[in-house]
Amino acid sequence: MRISDMIEEFIKELFEEEDSIEIQRNDLAEHFNCVPSQINYVIATRFKPSQGYYVESKRGGGGHIKIRKVNVTKSNYFMHIINSIEDSLTSQEVDIFISNFLSYQMINEIEAKLLKVATSDNVLSIPQPTRDEIRAKILKNMLINLIA
Repeated sequence: MRISDMIEEFIKELFEEEDSIEIQRNDLAEHFNCVPSQINYVIATRFKPSQGYYVESKRGGGGHIKIRKVNVTKSNYFMHIINSIEDSLTSQEVDIFISNFLSYQMINEIEAKLLKVATSDNVLSIPQPTRDEIRAKILKNMLINLIA
């Protein structure tokens, strides 16, 4: 397991009893024997509003960070994602979305496979940039239908 994964899991375990936690970046870095910027990276990439978290960071005193878990419904989550998707998506970007959907239990394994197959390069055997534009439209439409 990578250090980033361990830090993420540690922070998520703190949420098992609370909807809001406060941590000291330097203390956490010392606990994991890493640099404080590693803590910043994990928080910036794995605790975003689109993933159901709100982060407040205060400078000084070891880098006090408050993370609040936001109650995100499936429909709100998907609408946020739909609105954030640009006009085109690569297959790698779709894979990341699907992985996040699974991690946050917004979809099940069967839905993940269907999203993956419908947006794969094997199905969309048309030239770029049209392929990525159609892929974005397909994913948006499938997510809209998962809300209903």
